[in-house]
Parts: sequence; structure tokens; C-alpha cells
Amino acid sequence: MKRAAIASSNLRHGAVFAVQNGGSVARIEPVMRYCLQGNFKEAKKISDLMIGRGCQLDVHSYNILINGYCKKQRMAEAVRLFHDMSQVGLAPDTVTYNTLIGGLCQIGKPIAAQEILNEMRASGKDPNFLTYSILLDGLCKNKHLVEAMTLFREMEEIGLHLDIVPYSILIDGMCRAGNLEAARKLFCSLSTKGLQPNIHTYTIMINGLCREGLLSEANMLLEKMEECGCSPNGVTYNIMAQGFLRNNETSRAMQLIHEMVEKGFSADASTVTMLIDLSDNSGLNHSVLELLHKS
Repeated sequence: MKRAAIASSNLRHGAVFAVQNGGSVARIEPVMRYCLQGNFKEAKKISDLMIGRGCQLDVHSYNILINGYCKKQRMAEAVRLFHDMSQVGLAPDTVTYNTLIGGLCQIGKPIAAQEILNEMRASGKDPNFLTYSILLDGLCKNKHLVEAMTLFREMEEIGLHLDIVPYSILIDGMCRAGNLEAARKLFCSLSTKGLQPNIHTYTIMINGLCREGLLSEANMLLEKMEECGCSPNGVTYNIMAQGFLRNNETSRAMQLIHEMVEKGFSADASTVTMLIDLSDNSGLNHSVLELLHKS
């Protein structure tokens, strides 16, 4: 039996057993469904069943389990599985590392994610563009701008082809950290690097300007965005409208919301809440509610 390639189904769980290259290997994709549903008891039951029948979980199966735990932000279990891999003689692959780094960043632990990156290097695995981008995003979103800048420079030094994505991430990090001047400088330098801002980049910069109350500059950037052939999306419009509303520029906000609705976009929950509050407090006419109904 060990010399043959065998597959059989467990009807209860839909688990698949496979024997490859003379050794038992379990592929348990259905575990992902249980993990995403938060049913980790059932997920563990399947994996224990595999092991009990003499099957060894392969790297792909561990990745499924780790990803499921990360999606539900149960990082202690994800990290435990990560360390279990080496104990059973399996080497985590790039997917394993990227998943774990992303999970740690999502729960606000980018420094712990950096340690996983160091482990990755020590194991002989080369981080790829996605690895760096995930960690860069985590550092920026958690306001670790110094570490993010160091990582970004490393990406440049090792010769990674940097497209607009890491630059957008870094601009967002600068805005979040309150370093708008650095964000503006980097944004304005994109053309010298042969890059063009996309919708996401423009929206990040507009949001940063709105946060600082620089509405005229934000609105000018919105207009420039359209002139450059990069049409704003619903997120862009909502951010700009909320900026006007926060600064009591109701008429400009309403004008923008009308434009947004005409273009087929909808007011998001935050914009709706702000408009309803404004209507209650200032007696804004019912056309506001009609406009929201249209969106």
C-alpha cells in the first residue's frame, strides 16, 4: 500500500488521504472551512484523525490550518502549529511565513512579525515581494514608521522591483503617523521614479490632507486626479465628503455627494451617520434623506 498512490474519502468530514512517495501524507482542505467558521474543535478533530490513521500532515495542510487560525486572529494556535512543523521534520514555505506575518500584523504585533521574518531568513528562505509588502503594511498601519522606513530601504537595497503598492503603503503610514509633509514629498516624487499614483494612492493622500483639515488642497488633488484620467471611486468621494462635513462645510459636502450619487456611488455608513446627525442638529432639509435614499 505504501508504494501505491492511494486516495480515499472520509465521508463524514470530506477529508482526503493520500500516500505519496512511500510516506503517508494527509491533504485536508476541508479543514479550512471549519477554521473560517470558527469551528476549531472540528478542525482539530480532523487533523487528529489523520494522524491517528498514520498520516502525516504536509506543509500545504499546515498552511491551511495556520491560515484559518490567522483569519480568526487566534495567533497563539497559529504560532504553535508553525513551531510544530519543525518538530515533525517539515520546513515552512514562503506561504507559511507570509500567512503568519500577516496574521501577527492584523492583531497589532508587527514587531513579532519582524521576528518571524528574521526566522525566515535564518532558515534559508528568501522573503519575496509579498512578504515585504505584508510586513511594511503592518508596520505602517500600527504606526511603526521608523521600522517601516528601514524595511523599505532594505527592499530598495536588495533590488526588489518596487511598484506603486509599497509607495502607497508608505505614504499611508506617514499620514497615519502625522508626518504629512513627508507623505506629500514622497507623493510628489512618484513621477521622478517612473510611477503614477493609482486610485488607492490618491485616496490615501486625500484622506491624509482631510485629517489635517487641508480641505482646499485635498479638493485640488481630487480635481487633479480626474484631470490625470484617474477617476475617483466611492471611497474617495466619501472621504472627501466626510472631510467637508467634519469642518462644517455643508454646502460643499452636499455638492460632492450629489456628484457621487450621479456617478453611481453610494454614501457609506460613516457619511450617512454624519448627514443624519447634521440633519437632526441643524434642521437640514429632507432633500438630504432623499439623496441618501437614491444612493
